[in-house]
Amino acid sequence: MTQMLLYDASSGSVRETSVRVPGDGEVAWVPLIAASTEEIERVLRDVFCCHPLIVEDCVKLNQRPKLDRYDKHLLLTFFEVGHDLSTVEMEHVIGPNYVITVAPQSAGSVEAASRDFHAAPERFMSFSGVILYRLLDRCVDDYAELTDKVENVLDKHERAIFRNPHVKIAGDVFRLKRKLHTVRRIMADEKAALAQLTHQQFPYTRAEADVYFIDIYDHVSRVLDSIDGFRESLSGLLELQLNMKSDRMNEIMKTLTIVSSIFLPLTFVVGLYGMNFHYMPELSWKYGYPAVLVVMLAIAASLWWFYKRKKWL
Repeated sequence: MTQMLLYDASSGSVRETSVRVPGDGEVAWVPLIAASTEEIERVLRDVFCCHPLIVEDCVKLNQRPKLDRYDKHLLLTFFEVGHDLSTVEMEHVIGPNYVITVAPQSAGSVEAASRDFHAAPERFMSFSGVILYRLLDRCVDDYAELTDKVENVLDKHERAIFRNPHVKIAGDVFRLKRKLHTVRRIMADEKAALAQLTHQQFPYTRAEADVYFIDIYDHVSRVLDSIDGFRESLSGLLELQLNMKSDRMNEIMKTLTIVSSIFLPLTFVVGLYGMNFHYMPELSWKYGYPAVLVVMLAIAASLWWFYKRKKWL
């Protein structure tokens, strides 16, 4: 049976109790983590009388980040992004003095928020808006670790390319780009949803809490900008590898061309004196062979000096 955290404002204490609608002076958080479909429907439909569309969205859990308004509730879809860029969808149903969180599996941000609620209930459970803020804030805090990890991966790939331009990283880069594309789409929608969480449009919060949601909005905006930069860096990484391969190939071709150009006149000399004519100059000269060798060495040395002077070597 699902338990909820109930904060009693009169005593300033929090306790776990069975799910029910909180009374006056009470604020509740209901975590439906990895709950069955029957349990989700029971809590949302039978206990809190949520709109059928809210129940449907929470059961299917296949939504993009959004903020939907209903007569008595708000539905906020938000995502936690793991270190491996995996995502966990979370549906937050917000009422006058309660927040219901639906997630298909355990999430680090939910567990961290739960510890905060137990440690300082008077600070984080005074009204439903601050409960939602804490849940979102813990979720967004993990985004910073995400950017750090992607930066480390980029740095690792850059060092690998400089050590060996032929290292095989294209597969990893393309997979990372696809994951970042998904995460970016999620965060762009989250940014739009957070823009609506103001005191005027969000009835279950207070004016002084607007600054906290603005802080989350700014945090998501910074991470979104970082992801855009990462995507450009990944594209630049592949271009860098391709350019380094081309430069290395050009150096190899340059070396081979210089070697070939040095041996070309030597091959001409050897071919000239290799013709099978009976009457040829120097054919019967005693010092003909060493003289040809000296001439060939002089030609090779002259070409090497010329290339060195032109800074082609």
